Amino acid sequence: MAGSVFGNLVRLSTFGESHGKAIGGILEGIPAGLLIDFDEIQKELDRRRPGQSAIVTQRKESDKVQFLSGIFEGMTLGTPIGFLVENEDQRSADYNELQKAFRPSHADFTYQQKYGVRDYRGGGRSSARETVSRVVAGAIAKQVLGQQGIRIDAFVDQIGSLKWSGEWNSGLKSMSESTIVRVPSLELAAEMEALIREVRKDGDTIGGSIRCVIEGVPAGIGEPVFDKLHAELGKAMLSINAVKGFEIGSGFDAVSMRGSQHNDLFTTDGKTSTNHSGGIQGGISNGMPISFRVAFKPVATLMQEQQTINESFESVSLSGKGRHDPCVVPRAVPIVEGMAALVILDYLIIQKAYQ
Repeated sequence: MAGSVFGNLVRLSTFGESHGKAIGGILEGIPAGLLIDFDEIQKELDRRRPGQSAIVTQRKESDKVQFLSGIFEGMTLGTPIGFLVENEDQRSADYNELQKAFRPSHADFTYQQKYGVRDYRGGGRSSARETVSRVVAGAIAKQVLGQQGIRIDAFVDQIGSLKWSGEWNSGLKSMSESTIVRVPSLELAAEMEALIREVRKDGDTIGGSIRCVIEGVPAGIGEPVFDKLHAELGKAMLSINAVKGFEIGSGFDAVSMRGSQHNDLFTTDGKTSTNHSGGIQGGISNGMPISFRVAFKPVATLMQEQQTINESFESVSLSGKGRHDPCVVPRAVPIVEGMAALVILDYLIIQKAYQ
């Protein structure tokens, strides 16, 4: 399957379907001699796994990663790191109705049109279960970056019309992680949780957004003109299931601003007094925090009846069954961080190759 490899010098290849034997990947380009903190990797997987709270899918997966190669006595060898996570709690019968029918706004129809065959159980390869591999690889990349003083923090900043509008700092990380919604406000977290519960009760779903801030990236990272750093970050984020939008820095708010308002004026230490650019100018990092936002659509599978078509293009009615997230956004936070880590590490290594 083309399209299952991401990255340049740091490359991740993933495999597996939602209801197959396992999800896994091969991560190449990680330097030798890195001591791996396996507990930290499991912590990242636990942040993504299903069943972690009352507002997410209740599919029960331990998501314990098994490393098959590339690590010896806890240290990276510089060779490909192979890993897998077994699937443990599939209920494939919940998807029997999807053998011939297509869920609206899901990948059922497009996969059938592209390949002529599909694994309808849990969405197969199009399932967000695939992102397990991204989180494993991203957790390793985050450990490499952490040794270089680079920190990546993502958090929920909007669910439906409920939006957080504060100023982010790394001290808010513990607060955001202390709430099941992963927003850095206890009051707003309660409102968001109530909204998600209400939506689930209605058999419906709702979208939201995640903001990510990357600190410690030196100036000069990025490959213009077609491989701009923010373009690669955008590709990484838009490859995540349910993502419909990406903006860097001021993003779409810039359309209503004048240049005199938007320009980031330099200070004598080489920094800028504002950060409307989001830490990237001309596709290259400028040393300021890299800040971007990712928009997630409402989940396509609804627990209510909808009109759709079957493989014969006949009109049929369909209602979702099984266990699904009413809102994927809280579980997507470690996925956003992981993909950002893979991009930044890849581009740092590319930069070093030129020096």
